[in-house]
Amino acid sequence: MARHLPVPRDPGRSDDAALALLASRLTDRDRWLIRLLWEHHVFTTPQVAQLAYPTNDRARHGMLRLARLGVIESLRILLPPGQGSAPLHHFLGAAGARVLAAERGIPFAELGYRRDRTLAWAYSSRLNHLIGVNGFFTGLVAASRHDQFSRLDQWWSERRCAETWGGYARPDGYGRWFEDSTHVDFFLEYDTGTEPLAKVVRKLRGYAELAATDGVITPVLIWTSGATREANLRRHLIGAPVPVATTSPHAIRDSRQGPAGPIWLPANHNPTPPRLRLITLARYAHTDRPEGEPR
Repeated sequence: MARHLPVPRDPGRSDDAALALLASRLTDRDRWLIRLLWEHHVFTTPQVAQLAYPTNDRARHGMLRLARLGVIESLRILLPPGQGSAPLHHFLGAAGARVLAAERGIPFAELGYRRDRTLAWAYSSRLNHLIGVNGFFTGLVAASRHDQFSRLDQWWSERRCAETWGGYARPDGYGRWFEDSTHVDFFLEYDTGTEPLAKVVRKLRGYAELAATDGVITPVLIWTSGATREANLRRHLIGAPVPVATTSPHAIRDSRQGPAGPIWLPANHNPTPPRLRLITLARYAHTDRPEGEPR
């Protein structure tokens, strides 16, 4: 674990003054990362680099500085023998949570930060799934940094999705991707290969019910664990009740484009079409909502 220092404090200083001193040391990038960590729980060093730094080394040094201030906590997750070493995983620290509460103009207790709950992700069986979901979105942010005409306009966590649509579906994430003046909304299902394929497909019923209720047809993106898993899944997607597109890591040929690139295969097409760019999936969406309004 990286060394964890408390909020800078001089004898006689009030907590407010100490917090103000800490806040003065933070950049806009630091504050943005604090907000993202609160919403999405954990990022690895390479993911932080995709979000905000030119290299992994610069990201590592940046996060070490924040760890020394107590803004974040960094852990090295142990892997089974023979699997090498994991990158550092970064979580929101108590000082970072205090800065966030002050930024929102609410008492710290009202924010609901608890260190034990935050660090519980480090030992959760769902950690790899969460890292995978977050990596999908950080890949889109990285793609937008290489293209001034694209951007990730919306990025919702699983928790926020459940609060909004939990009566129908529980996507692992929701996003809105822009290229030039075109955008596509999407739900993400991050498939690690541990669930039966029939269970993965059954989730689509909830998306169909949601679409029927609010009149918004949104593509469901299924990121699978590998090429074989994707091929097997596609055989189960015949007759899918909502637009679905699949991919797996093997489909990425250009790391700069990542999930935004031509890696997506729409379901219900015979013969199988060429893989499409993410933005082209907008052709499968439909909404009666005003332009620019999130679902």
